[in-house]
Order: sequence, then C-alpha cells, then structure tokens
Amino acid sequence: MREDLLGSVKGARRLKQRIGRGNSAGQGTYAGRGLKGQKSRSGKSVKRGFEGGQNRMIKGLPMKRGFTNIFKDEYILVTLDTLDKYDTGSTINSDVLRESGHIKGPIKMIKIVATGHISKAVTISAHKFTKVARERIEQAGGTAEETN
Repeated sequence: MREDLLGSVKGARRLKQRIGRGNSAGQGTYAGRGLKGQKSRSGKSVKRGFEGGQNRMIKGLPMKRGFTNIFKDEYILVTLDTLDKYDTGSTINSDVLRESGHIKGPIKMIKIVATGHISKAVTISAHKFTKVARERIEQAGGTAEETN
C-alpha cells in the first residue's frame, strides 16, 4: 500500500450544508434563522454586552456606589467600663470575656477602646488597643498586651 492511495473512509468527511439556497436544498425559506427580528437579518452580529437597546450593565455600574472589602478585619469593641468590672490583678483575654458573656457571636479580633474609665490594675491581652485606652490602663497600674 502506498501513502498517496490512503484516504478517508467513505462518509467520514461530509460536505458543509449550504444554507439559504432554496427549499429543495434543505435549508431554504428562513434558512434556520427563524422568523423576523434582529438575528434574522443579514449582517446580524450583535456587539458583546448588547442588551437589545436597554442600557448595558457596564454603563450602569458607575451609578452603583460603594465597595465591600471581603478581606476587612472585623474587631469586637470592648470598653474600659467593661474591664473595670473584673477583680484587681486578674488576667483578661478573649476566653475570659466570652465566658462572662461580654463577647458573643463568632470568634473575631478584640479591640479595647477608651470609653469610660478603669480604676483597677488588670492584665489585658487583646488584638488592638487605642492609644488613650492603653494610657488609661497603664495609669491604673495594669498592663496591655497585644496578641496576634
């Protein structure tokens, strides 16, 4: 057998169907485009994103205000008044606050804010402290430890 005699099996390669060449050819009348409408006309290509004359979604986006950062760090705020309820010399962390009911919900980071005053010397470990809260805790004789 020679290479020049090799060919496709009969029926393996079919001819492309010629559309719009009369009803006897098999794809006449509407030529597979249906009746009327924009897509039935010649030169029927529609731009990507075209929505039938309605203002495109991409044109409406500038009017949508705002942005939600999905990587935002969320803190539970704990005030100095809350910390003043604990005994002098005690160590306060997220577990202690959760057990006492001062923190509820899913586990998040804790930030101590300077709302109110603290008069007891306590050791507080939290993820963040405001500058004024740290100063007030240290004035009362306590310590503020930042955890990761």
